[in-house]
Amino acid sequence: MAKNYLQPGKTITLTAPYDVPSGGGLLVGSIFGVAQGDAENGAEVEAHLVGVHTLAKTSALAIAVGDLIYWDDDNKVVNKTATAQKLVGVAVSAAANPSDSVEVRLNGAFTS
Repeated sequence: MAKNYLQPGKTITLTAPYDVPSGGGLLVGSIFGVAQGDAENGAEVEAHLVGVHTLAKTSALAIAVGDLIYWDDDNKVVNKTATAQKLVGVAVSAAANPSDSVEVRLNGAFTS
């Protein structure tokens, strides 16, 4: 193993940029993750960067399997709107309009 290897990077410690509940999304600079515990603004929290998670979504929106999923940092939900939002993954389940959540495979980092 390389001498400079640190960790697999599936989970990392981040500083919560706002209060985030366990299972909630958080955006720190260019890193999107899912909090593994409750964290208050400014507290450290372990965050998953990859894997499949059920995330809160814009209720009045239908999502199909394979749709690109974006993070709306203002409303702390995911949706399909690319404008001014960050690509965080792809839907692996369908979600009806209305519904509160969708299953998302995280992509490890976002692209703008």
